[in-house]
Amino acid sequence: MSGLDSRRFILDRIRVALDVTEDGTRSQARLRDWCAIPRLYRQTRALEQPDRIRLFKERLSHYNAGVHTSSGDVPSDIRQILSAHAKRVLIVPPGFPDQWLPSGFMFIPDENLSNQQLSSSDGVITGCTLAIALTGTIVLESSPQQGRRAATLIPDYHLCVVRKEDIVEFVPEAIRKLEAMKHRPLTFVSGPSATVDIEMTRVRGVHGPRTLDVLIA
Repeated sequence: MSGLDSRRFILDRIRVALDVTEDGTRSQARLRDWCAIPRLYRQTRALEQPDRIRLFKERLSHYNAGVHTSSGDVPSDIRQILSAHAKRVLIVPPGFPDQWLPSGFMFIPDENLSNQQLSSSDGVITGCTLAIALTGTIVLESSPQQGRRAATLIPDYHLCVVRKEDIVEFVPEAIRKLEAMKHRPLTFVSGPSATVDIEMTRVRGVHGPRTLDVLIA
């Protein structure tokens, strides 16, 4: 069986399993089956904003992320965080708010920088689409404000600014909010990159930034 035939065979099997019709939609019967699945897990928030933020901070700390609460002066907060890590040359998405960038640093807009240029920087600063308190997860959309996926995976350091109002409690809440952008690349980040090999040796920075700082503003 050729490669093309194998691909067609696999896709046909998937279509049969999903009961996809010629126009690419599910049949009404399968749609009714899907809607009838019991969903007894919690889907709407139960915590007020201060408790959601507290839970989010706890999850981030558990993942060994740096957690910072804004003083109300975001540029000053960013300056202190970057200075503590001796960071000077940072990549920023082209649409990142200029008013958040402090003086005294070199901020390079990511206008299709090469992987080598991304890797040789001190790190990247981005915003986020939303954050999930229960799982300590940050959701990044591939956009001018939050950068392309490579810019948040290649640099060894990532500082993410999370707005308080963008913190939801549960994953189902986040999925509903993300419905409008489901066709865009989304990256879900829960703490700094870490992996464990077969000998159970934990290694950081293999699949993304070794160090993650989160500024809650």
